[in-house]
Amino acid sequence: MSAMTTSSSLQRTVVAGLGTMALLLAVGVAMPKWLTFLITMSAANGLVSLGIVSLMRTGVVSFGQGLVFAIGGYTAALSFGNLGITDAFVLAIAGGLLALAVALPFAFLIARYRGIFFAMLSLALSMVLYGLLVKSQTLGGSDGFNLGRATIFGMRPADHWSSYASYAVTVVLAGLIGIAMRLYFDSTRGMVALASRDNEIRIEYLGSSVQNLIAVNYLIAAFTGGTGGALAVMALGHVEPEFSFWTTSGDFVFVSILAGHHSVLAAFIASTVLEIVRSFSSAYFPNSWQLSLGLFLLAVIRFLPRGIGSLWEAKRRKGEQA
Repeated sequence: MSAMTTSSSLQRTVVAGLGTMALLLAVGVAMPKWLTFLITMSAANGLVSLGIVSLMRTGVVSFGQGLVFAIGGYTAALSFGNLGITDAFVLAIAGGLLALAVALPFAFLIARYRGIFFAMLSLALSMVLYGLLVKSQTLGGSDGFNLGRATIFGMRPADHWSSYASYAVTVVLAGLIGIAMRLYFDSTRGMVALASRDNEIRIEYLGSSVQNLIAVNYLIAAFTGGTGGALAVMALGHVEPEFSFWTTSGDFVFVSILAGHHSVLAAFIASTVLEIVRSFSSAYFPNSWQLSLGLFLLAVIRFLPRGIGSLWEAKRRKGEQA
């Protein structure tokens, strides 16, 4: 019975994810360009924050996701300009893989630390990259550099379809990675990682290595962050060192706190909320938009301390147990 329940839950997750992707792709055709761009950036940034969510499930928070975000972005831009690789899907995956490769030497080292030490070490790595990028004239220095329009399976979209093409690529990749992350969270390993948040000693006693769990989640966060960075750069058409600055990493942590560690969907919703609040607040309250964000975060912490995802996650768990 348990196996049947698990199989049914997996099927529902996949069907719901693919259905949401199909709906967004269909609706996107009729969206204005400003809205497709906003959702594109929200989905790309949501992928980066999703990596922090995976780490939050083990009880640690990374303040250095700007590191992998920038690596993914620069990988896409350099591959496009210097290697002649123009396919959007290849550029996005390449950004994720290189970010994972760069994070690999640090994963098991940083996984030994907890709390503020983990946060500060991850932030330090991001700021080291920021310093290197600002000083490197080969990579454009503090101004960064531009990249052209990517292709999709060898075809270059027409001008009036370019915004939708970037939107479609981002929705597809974010959707597929989101489904994979939901399946991972619900797997045995994902549930053990979540349990380590509450009692590391008991998890170690049962035979699982908490350090390995955190290291693996750190690498997963690197891949999602690098992919999100590549997608964001392709949508913006520009990359710069600010991608790795501490304020950028702070935005991703902000989204993760809004989302909570329970839901994958919540990470994308929280990212969209951040983009909407930031866009409209900066337009109508240019000198105090940060105040709007701060008040919104305080309201969420006060009334939804477990994040937006807690609104429906409890109902989902009850449905699975029924």
